[in-house]
Amino acid sequence: MIPRYSRPDMVAIWEPATKFRIWYEIEAHACDAMADLGVIPRENAEAVWKAKDVEFDVARIDEIEAVTKHDVIAFLTHLAEHVGSEEARFVHQGMTSSDVLDTCLNVQLVRAADLLIADMEDLLAALKRRAFEHKMTLRVGRSHGIHAEPTTMGLTFARFFAEMDRNLTRLRTARAEVATGAISGAVGTFANIDPRVEEHVCKQMGLEPEPISTQVIPRDRHAAFFAALGVIASSIENIAIEIRHMQRTEVLEGAEFFSMGQKGSSAMPHKKNPVLTENLTGLARLVRMAVIPAMENVALWHERDISHSSVERMIGPDSTVTLDFAIARLTGVVDKMIIFPENMLENMNKFPGLVMSQRVLLALTQAGVSREDAYAMVQRNALKVWEQRTDFKEELLADADVVAALGTDQIEEKFDMDYHTKHVDTIFTRVFGES
Repeated sequence: MIPRYSRPDMVAIWEPATKFRIWYEIEAHACDAMADLGVIPRENAEAVWKAKDVEFDVARIDEIEAVTKHDVIAFLTHLAEHVGSEEARFVHQGMTSSDVLDTCLNVQLVRAADLLIADMEDLLAALKRRAFEHKMTLRVGRSHGIHAEPTTMGLTFARFFAEMDRNLTRLRTARAEVATGAISGAVGTFANIDPRVEEHVCKQMGLEPEPISTQVIPRDRHAAFFAALGVIASSIENIAIEIRHMQRTEVLEGAEFFSMGQKGSSAMPHKKNPVLTENLTGLARLVRMAVIPAMENVALWHERDISHSSVERMIGPDSTVTLDFAIARLTGVVDKMIIFPENMLENMNKFPGLVMSQRVLLALTQAGVSREDAYAMVQRNALKVWEQRTDFKEELLADADVVAALGTDQIEEKFDMDYHTKHVDTIFTRVFGES
């Protein structure tokens, strides 16, 4: 998590001051609930709220922790310095550190998810706009990196939209799954704290009570959350790779926007490199890096250990901050991406007519030629185009066997480009719904 790849709103969620503010709110709401139940005096609960406008001194808490070697105790000691030791004597009653730590972590993850959801909605809007803009812009489809059959740039953007729309659903599911809190005390039995305290705190913090929490909230929830982030990162890389391919000099079907004054190379002034999408490929690797540790955090000893703690202190902020930056960067790339329709047609016609080979193959089989013979007839003419850069249609018209089976008019008809775009509207309706 470095400033170069960070945005302030997401960074703020993980600042120590934010964490201590959430800890304070958890403790204060717990005191309210215990006062309502008659467990502690109402005046003590009200006294805790005297600190509601306090900016907790992070350096002071660190100073105390250097002695106590315990972060929650250090915070509670600092809180008592503001509230008064007598007034604060019921703070944290019946609670254990994980009640504060785990509930806080989930509040932070929910807030991070809300920012990521907004990011995804912006990205989807950009992908949808570009999809409709280039709905019928022809380009060659590729399989194994080799020309296949015609498609459209709009369909390329549409499939990325559909993928990211699925990711938005995954993210919303992950948010819901991690939005739980636990105020259940040591080993999670509620022996020293009423379950109604947990219900009150969770309601105030925007969470649901964890059904059963031992001394920690189960980490399968967090594993699912970080796995969802990893899938989103992989989809970002999927889009970035396509754009990087399109920007290659010998392809040049699309390119990142190149701003005034931008330099592509310290050595070669002519360069326009796909630096943003290359960066996105790298950032995706960093987000995915958190998935395995999050999975390994699921297996904790008995009711609690802290092997997960050091992991989450890093992957929580690092993954969400990095993904937030990456989604926003990709949105900007898509929004300002330059498309070259003429180059798309030129690339498709690099081997004239070759992309229509399947149409001719199917027509021959429908005319009564066996598939094996039909394949051989088409391939022998296609190979001439590969090797000699001739025109595929002209080769077919010069092939007596093909002409005998189809006739010249039917051969000509097989090179109508509209054949490949006749169901684009249907696909768009499936992806975007009725417009």
